[in-house]
Amino acid sequence: MSTYPQVTGVEIPFMKPPLLLIGQGSHDDTGAAEFGRFVHRLRCRLEESAAEVSGGYLAKAKPRLSESVASLVARGHHRLVALPLSLSRMGEEFPAAMALEQERHPTLMYDYGRPLGPDPRVLALLAERLAEAAADAPKLRPIEEVMPRLRVVPSVPVEEPAQHIEMGETAVVLVGEGSTDPAANAEVHRVSRLFWETHAYDFMTVETAFVSVTPPGVPGGLERCRRLGARRVIVVPYLLFAGGMLERVWAQALAYGAGHPDLDIRCAEVIGDCEVLADVVIDRYEEALRLAEGVSA
Repeated sequence: MSTYPQVTGVEIPFMKPPLLLIGQGSHDDTGAAEFGRFVHRLRCRLEESAAEVSGGYLAKAKPRLSESVASLVARGHHRLVALPLSLSRMGEEFPAAMALEQERHPTLMYDYGRPLGPDPRVLALLAERLAEAAADAPKLRPIEEVMPRLRVVPSVPVEEPAQHIEMGETAVVLVGEGSTDPAANAEVHRVSRLFWETHAYDFMTVETAFVSVTPPGVPGGLERCRRLGARRVIVVPYLLFAGGMLERVWAQALAYGAGHPDLDIRCAEVIGDCEVLADVVIDRYEEALRLAEGVSA
């Protein structure tokens, strides 16, 4: 079947429903900039398949979700795929926000794409960030140089030779955002276990911690690893993009490390804007289209 409907003898490309990425939103410019770059990457990827890509935030940052939806509707799109750009399960705020948009635009129809985690490719990206952090040589730097781009929380002074630490003496702390939703927090614990068994099985353990809202915090996760006998701990943020949340992870790790100089603490980077993450999003988008077609059929 041709995807190019014939209108008065002219072949017009079939337009897929646009992909609308929904971000939580914050006042942090770094996270907003990375979100914008990722939206641009997806536009370039989906351009050949005649699918528009837009992005909007629920609150705090711009463009707001309401602005992005209004722009799509003004350009003649009345059906779209809404995909929360999130690693955790979809909270109630996402359906509530889209229901409000439907009230504003009665002709609007939408389908949801599944959140991104814990896709095996996301776990593989976490493994890459873990390997990068493990390969970094610790360096002692003053806090004013470390923040906001801390990569290593050192415990060995520069003038002393670095100790050799085996993989079995190294623990990992996977840090999620933290939520008031118990199911969302349980999902992060599940990801930690999956990550340990599929990508970090040579490490002593993979513990779970949260940036805020729910315990244990980053210091609590580090303390558990220390009590288990770890000589080195690598903190892996379970976050998509850099920004204020990541800086809080690093700051908590730095503060704990200052009180435990014998423990080598390292901090990994976030998953970040990359082609593999774009692959996961595109698969979620295509999946939502297939499910919608199956329901309509």
